[in-house]
Amino acid sequence: MNTELMQSNKNRIWLVIISLVISFVIGMFIGSASNIYDKVIGGEKVEISEIIDLYSKTRSEKVSFDQFWEVWNKIVEKHVGQPVDEVALFYGALEGLVSGLDDPYSVYMPPTDAEAFARDLAGEFQGIGAEVGLRDGLLIIVSPLQGSPAGAAGLKAGDKIFAIDGVDSSPLTLEEAVLKIRGEKGTPVVLTISHDGYDQIEDITIIRDIINVPTVYWERKTDTVVYMRINYFNGTTWDEFDKAVREIITDRPTGIILDLRSNPGGYLETSIDVASEWVESGVIVSEGNLIEEKNIYQSRGRHRLAGIKTIVLVDEGTASGSEIVAGALQDHDVATIVGAQTFGKGSVQDLEVLPDGSALKLTIAKWFTPDNRGIDGEGIAPDVIIEEMFTEILDDVGDVVDYNDVGILRALEMLNK
Repeated sequence: MNTELMQSNKNRIWLVIISLVISFVIGMFIGSASNIYDKVIGGEKVEISEIIDLYSKTRSEKVSFDQFWEVWNKIVEKHVGQPVDEVALFYGALEGLVSGLDDPYSVYMPPTDAEAFARDLAGEFQGIGAEVGLRDGLLIIVSPLQGSPAGAAGLKAGDKIFAIDGVDSSPLTLEEAVLKIRGEKGTPVVLTISHDGYDQIEDITIIRDIINVPTVYWERKTDTVVYMRINYFNGTTWDEFDKAVREIITDRPTGIILDLRSNPGGYLETSIDVASEWVESGVIVSEGNLIEEKNIYQSRGRHRLAGIKTIVLVDEGTASGSEIVAGALQDHDVATIVGAQTFGKGSVQDLEVLPDGSALKLTIAKWFTPDNRGIDGEGIAPDVIIEEMFTEILDDVGDVVDYNDVGILRALEMLNK
């Protein structure tokens, strides 16, 4: 989360909600959001005396830690920046330990990082509240969220971002830019933007705030077709999804557009529950490996959306938990997958909170679709491919005023046949 999304062409517009982007979120987690939040926030302070005492306990015939402590002592005694922060050394060592696995999804998070991660999983987001994209190497505002600081500051769809806090944004990836723009409530960020190309560039100061954005959104597209978007699977997603489904089925729709584009995943159990609403019986996902015995998760719940013609929109940012949903619906032939090849995140992480409030996210298994497809590193191929998901809408003088969502338009066309 940091997440690298594969770009199919330079004109692709990546939709990312600044208040929602999390540097570690792309993954599948086993655990409870509330438990993680409580444990992280209630962590105990690390005492350096306890760290140093580890020296006497690290003697081993198999692995010698003498060199580790030799380097530690040299840093503490000789580094120019005295006094050396030994707690920071401790956490840095643990981060390096996990990075030695060469697994981008296994991460050690010191307490400050773990706290931010836990707040995100619990649904507490802080930022400016805008969807941003990257087009031809230039950051753009796709849409400010209604009632957000971005909207109040005057940002509009199509605005171009040239700098963040006075620093040129052109060399940044989308994820790097998002991390610079988001921040704690009450703190300012200055965006250098233009509403109409390069003619009039101005600095706009935006005060960050807590952004209340639901993970599930739905609306009626026609009298018979419903559009539902799931941003990702966090601790609030199932309650929001369940409420949405109860409202949707009262209208007896004949078609559903399920939008999982740029959904980076989240909780395994929530993904299973969501997919089960379309799949009446059978396997949703299995985890383990192809050789050893696997844990098999069967469909469960009330299957309230079973039998309703469904189009699932996916793209290169559809990952992990959202790939579980897309894969299950595709294998059970209860939905048509439309869009671009998905990210290919086919592993499961265990998230464990440690006594001091730090956390270890560790890959513990691979997962497989109902047809036993392993998608790690490959992704899910859509049934219908869309080469360009968004196209520009220009005004009379050629300026971008909005974007056509080709995915939704194609889905409506297919559902109305």
